[in-house]
Amino acid sequence: MTNLNFGIIGNCRSAALVSNKGSIDWCCLPEFDSSSIFAKLLDEKIGGSFSIQTTDDYKINQYYMEDTAILITKFDNGKDAFEIIDFMPRYGEETKGFYSPPEIIRYLRPVSGNPSFYAKYDPKLEYALEETRSYVKEDFIISVTDNKKFDSTFLYTNLDKNKVLSEEEIFLTEEAFFLLTYNEKIFVPTLKKVELELQRTKTYWLNWSERTTTYSRYAQQISRSAITLKLLSYEKTGAVLAAATTSLPETIGEVRNWDYRFCWIRDASMVVKVVHELGHYEMARDYLRFIISLVPDKDEKLQIMYGINGEKKLTEETLDHLSGYYDSKPVRIGNAAYSQRQNDIYGILMDVIYQQLTHFSNSIENGEELWNITKGVVWVVQQHWQEPDKGIWEFRTEERHFTFSKVLCWTAIDRAIKVALLLDKKAKAQKWIPLADAIKKDVFENAWNNDCNAFTQSYGSSDLDASVLLMENYGIIEASDPRYISTVHAIEKELSHKGLLYRYKNKDDFGLPSSSFTICTFWFINSLYKIGEGKKALALFDQLLSYSNHLGLFSEDIDFETKRLLGNFPQAYSHLALIETAINLSNVTNEERIKDALS
Repeated sequence: MTNLNFGIIGNCRSAALVSNKGSIDWCCLPEFDSSSIFAKLLDEKIGGSFSIQTTDDYKINQYYMEDTAILITKFDNGKDAFEIIDFMPRYGEETKGFYSPPEIIRYLRPVSGNPSFYAKYDPKLEYALEETRSYVKEDFIISVTDNKKFDSTFLYTNLDKNKVLSEEEIFLTEEAFFLLTYNEKIFVPTLKKVELELQRTKTYWLNWSERTTTYSRYAQQISRSAITLKLLSYEKTGAVLAAATTSLPETIGEVRNWDYRFCWIRDASMVVKVVHELGHYEMARDYLRFIISLVPDKDEKLQIMYGINGEKKLTEETLDHLSGYYDSKPVRIGNAAYSQRQNDIYGILMDVIYQQLTHFSNSIENGEELWNITKGVVWVVQQHWQEPDKGIWEFRTEERHFTFSKVLCWTAIDRAIKVALLLDKKAKAQKWIPLADAIKKDVFENAWNNDCNAFTQSYGSSDLDASVLLMENYGIIEASDPRYISTVHAIEKELSHKGLLYRYKNKDDFGLPSSSFTICTFWFINSLYKIGEGKKALALFDQLLSYSNHLGLFSEDIDFETKRLLGNFPQAYSHLALIETAINLSNVTNEERIKDALS
């Protein structure tokens, strides 16, 4: 079985996944959340792909051009060799901002000998709902469906178009290109223009990467994760997607398959914190603007997630004609979780606002807007913090008093008090302190379980949950507190398995969890570092990094036994946590390592 051996290419408008064999098996155009034109990832037979195929004697190697999102797949049989350089154009224009067209360029470069290949160009528009037909025209190959309302795509190339479409052998005697685009080009692309697009895109990524803060350790992993986060950002609004895919299962053959091409508010505070720490202030500021623009009027609830253009309704449907990733049905588009009540969302929002006011200078007008939002959040939390909700893991049936949700309700009021003091609103700060104290008292009285010697998943429960590891991150408890230390150790004993962590082990709406949620292992490693077990944290971190795919990319989940990557891919949350953990562990001094080793 494969290990999600794909590279991601993109241009902050859309993205594509290219397999380690050089096949584009997933792409939606013109934007991230549009319908697919290639979906072999979700159905081997009818999903559609764009592959470059060779005879079996060719060995294939794939890697990124350093510090860029440009992917190189090299084919070499010892005598004949060539490269495919895959990218989506992105670069600055003096008067128009960034040029990020809905198109993929495949630049083919002969390296040695007399290489040959077969192109299998097989787009299946609109999630393969209708039959797609491709025709050779004078300037391009056009692909259409019988349904006129559906889209079309255009493939330009300097190779013989008939040979391409009929899958005949093509000898690569000189540089060649494929340019796949959602829109018909006004000027027919040339090899010279494609080479220019490559150089401009390369320059863009090198300049972007140069601004990334460098660290003494894990610089390469931090850089690749930062580029991946950038690839999952949507320039038009500043939104950051949870992942580039839909319906990649948490466990093969099960039904935990969700559409992640949306923006979760919960990721917001981590995005802003990490991206700002990496030196990409503009990306952090754009995302903050997006989050704050979504804050509703006083009589409307804040959703946990939105579409990348701010859409509020994300109706969930199933595509029953697709067999799913390794027959893991259903394939879903849309996400019904958008309508859930999750009380932690207000703590996330206030943490973001607090970061906005501390990291960035603001106009009085913006400050007044943020102050108004802050007062509204306090009112909402005051009214609802004692109510149960669906929790961080989005349980679809029972509501409970989840510990993480209560901690984040406290976070909302704590940050509101800090914002009030920043804005010299001391009377409001004093007024809100008793509410923060009451929530904190409630958490420490009801979430603590003496038998477990730990804070548990929900009030009155004996189930442990990795999300409570974040209590220290949000400041409700110190890392040195014996209750936090014993919670970390209890979670390790109960939820750790073969170097990876379960989110929780209790039964949920779909049965018992059977894979590791990648971010939870990062949280655990961070917690070990915080409580002074740096050597152990470093060893686990290095081990976890070895479970990435061949390009250093992570998905949402990992199989405990095989270490196979599972779930949607690449996962922004996983790479955010990787960066945060790497930064923390980069700060472990050699003296601390020695002290820890001797203790």
